Amino acid sequence: MDGTLVDSERLWDLSLRELYRRLGRELRPEVRAATVGGAADTVMRIVYDDLGLDPDPEAMARTADWLHDYTGELFASGLPWCAGARELLDELAAAAVPMALVTNTRRTLTEQALHSIGRHYFAVTVCGDEVPNGKPAPDIYHRAADLLGVAPEACLAVEDSPTGAAAAEGAGCPVLVVPNALEVQHSPRRRQIPSLTHVDVPLMREIHADLSAAPGPGVPAGHRPL
Repeated sequence: MDGTLVDSERLWDLSLRELYRRLGRELRPEVRAATVGGAADTVMRIVYDDLGLDPDPEAMARTADWLHDYTGELFASGLPWCAGARELLDELAAAAVPMALVTNTRRTLTEQALHSIGRHYFAVTVCGDEVPNGKPAPDIYHRAADLLGVAPEACLAVEDSPTGAAAAEGAGCPVLVVPNALEVQHSPRRRQIPSLTHVDVPLMREIHADLSAAPGPGVPAGHRPL
């Protein structure tokens, strides 16, 4: 969702900078980079470690709540689409391709974002607070594939961050990477493109077929798409 469909990473950036400002500190670029695409508990561990704060679980939970509430206020002003994302969702929906929204963002904030994005596009949605471990663990992609009723390797994941790409690939999904805020490492089961502009259903099927032919951990080579 964030950074792939809608350009909301800049809003998370504003939220984190405001958190640091309230704590009398300045958010460093390398710390911000480490939080991109991370689950709430991971982000809090990074922030508390950077600030030298006692990692008290209750305090971290309160801080995470504040961060999500503040970001929700920013979301309320509207979410700008990433280039080509809405057009691709429309084409996939018209072709009756089942889609899952997979995000480390909490359910409450995801529901708010779906008012802007359009929940009708997605057969299922899975959020970071609904699985044992958020991205970069593969749990969230395993859950999404299970809800769609297909194997992970039959899916094509679309991701923008190292964290998301690692989660998808770890679950066995071929990954179409559209880097946003951070550079994403290449691998045989990842295809990188600059944006979703001009991406259509036939191209996605072609990318899935090509990546499926590449060997991956626990994934049979040459798996054919549905």
